[in-house]
Amino acid sequence: MTSPVRDLPPSDGEGDKVSDYTPLLQDAPQPEVAPVCCSVRYNLAILAFFGFFVLYALRVNLSVALVDMVDSNTTSDRTSKECAEPSPPTPVPPSPVPPSPAPPNRTIHLVLVVSREPMRSKRYQWNAETQGWILGSFFYGYIITQIPGGYIASKVGGKLLLGFGILGTAVFTLFTPIAADFGVGALIVLRALEGLGEGVTFPAMHAMWSSWAPPLERSKLLTISYAGAQLGTVISLPLSGIICFYMNWTYVFYFFGVVGIIWFVLWICLVSDTPETHKRISHQEKEYIRSSLKNQLSSQKSVPWIPILKSLPLWAIVVAHFSYNWSFYTLLTLLPTYMKEILRFNVQANGILSAVPYFGCWLCMILSGQAADHLRAKWKFSTVCVRRIFTLIGMIGPAVFLVAAGFIGCDYSLAVAFLTISTTLGGFCAAGFSINHLDIAPSFAGVLLGITNTFATIPGMVGPVIAKSLTPENTIREWQIVFWIAAVINVFGAIFFTLFAKGEVQNWALDDIGHRS
Repeated sequence: MTSPVRDLPPSDGEGDKVSDYTPLLQDAPQPEVAPVCCSVRYNLAILAFFGFFVLYALRVNLSVALVDMVDSNTTSDRTSKECAEPSPPTPVPPSPVPPSPAPPNRTIHLVLVVSREPMRSKRYQWNAETQGWILGSFFYGYIITQIPGGYIASKVGGKLLLGFGILGTAVFTLFTPIAADFGVGALIVLRALEGLGEGVTFPAMHAMWSSWAPPLERSKLLTISYAGAQLGTVISLPLSGIICFYMNWTYVFYFFGVVGIIWFVLWICLVSDTPETHKRISHQEKEYIRSSLKNQLSSQKSVPWIPILKSLPLWAIVVAHFSYNWSFYTLLTLLPTYMKEILRFNVQANGILSAVPYFGCWLCMILSGQAADHLRAKWKFSTVCVRRIFTLIGMIGPAVFLVAAGFIGCDYSLAVAFLTISTTLGGFCAAGFSINHLDIAPSFAGVLLGITNTFATIPGMVGPVIAKSLTPENTIREWQIVFWIAAVINVFGAIFFTLFAKGEVQNWALDDIGHRS
């Protein structure tokens, strides 16, 4: 049997190919494209979309609920006095109507309308530093299971790993009110356990896509599936605020926990690890996927750890992923707090306005995936060129508007606009470095994502703590420093990725060549 390595472009001496090797972009005969409508691969993308929707809803609901969990007397000293509290609209008094005299000999019935106040729930005496540790504790579990998750998914498949990861997070979320009653320590441990469950999900999904995503549909399929994370943020932030306002914060965790369990049942019943094991896939679609990937997948049974760790293109993704997540996690965990303490919006408005930026990011992710594959298929752009362009836009653009958001003072409209533009432009990275793992080593994409996401989780652990420590007086000037740091890190990551990224399958990722390089 002839090894596919023989027909590959020559190596540059370091295990990396010189040309942009993507089989479907070469002159070789292209497989017949299976229809998109009702296809199993796009059904997988949609189910994954809702999975990551649930995943991020479970992750970020605490950001809003925490505002309502903490006694207002504990955090009153944190609220900035620089911005005036937005005034509610002045009600228009009804036109006076002269009272009609009551008819004689008729009983007058008075109808009393009582406005129902939100149900009261327990409040906790947690200061700003404690809140920072609670918000960051999730990532202490999340970082542990990244690499093991990628490795296990490469061996046994990602279906069960991803499914049980989200199920575990959903179940732990249901116990959040009980853990809060036990104390800060119990809540931190519970959040860390939730992180353990979520930590395997992205590597598991990457591992599944290595078997399901044809190269020229890779950007579309992955951005559709991962865009669920942004929409989960968009929906869960305002919905959490509404639940807190009309009910109480405990129902936030009950609601999203139940939704996660329902999704798990659908995932287990409808998804398979590979096209070969799917019961309802058509022969045409199965052959299309198989023939598209036949020159990209490896038959190695062991993971080539040393070549992986020596690969500069991998470290380019690591740096970009770390840099992007610094600003992303800072906003994800602290934007509701910024809205409340600086712009001084109430909890209900807080959830809605905190979600606006992520709606833009969700839309941008979907469109960027379509555009990236169009550039590769129709305009013959090389894979590495597309990844670099989208990463530069998705990291430098947000840096500019993030800094600008810190210099517009108390202009609420501009603040929301700049933060929205910043987060929206970040969606371009979904078709940039975020899926570059599948370009350079599709067979080990789960392992590679586990490695890069391990480093990229560090900002989630330390970012909220550093941001809290940099804003002791909670002034706009202090928040400017937080935004500047995130922007500088973002720009550095974009430049590093542009200089060292690759777009072709690396030699060590194909068959046994990794053991010889």
